[in-house]
Amino acid sequence: MSLTALICDDSVLARKQVKKSLPEGFAADILTASNGLEALDILSSQEVGVVFLDLTMPELDGIGVLEAIKARQLKCVVIVISADIQPEMQKRVAELGALAFIQKPVNSDKLAHIMHQYGLI
Repeated sequence: MSLTALICDDSVLARKQVKKSLPEGFAADILTASNGLEALDILSSQEVGVVFLDLTMPELDGIGVLEAIKARQLKCVVIVISADIQPEMQKRVAELGALAFIQKPVNSDKLAHIMHQYGLI
């Protein structure tokens, strides 16, 4: 069974940039969502191993997604990718179970390091 990854960001450009930044050794089916509600629909209907999640989105923001993942006890790893780098926000996403926090725009080396560190590649 192959790994499925979900990239959730309201910006098409940002979703493409995250996909392009994924390490070469990362073999996964990549799904995308343009807001938190779409992400939760996907997470509720199929098994997703890793979510790359923006925080600032319409419909339902990343905090709402993290809260829902925690409340529903969904089995996925979340890496937050956001321009909101305030220490309070980083602390909040960690409390909600996010594995890591990466500042936008994504640095592919940093992303690869985090994914390797947590056994995703």
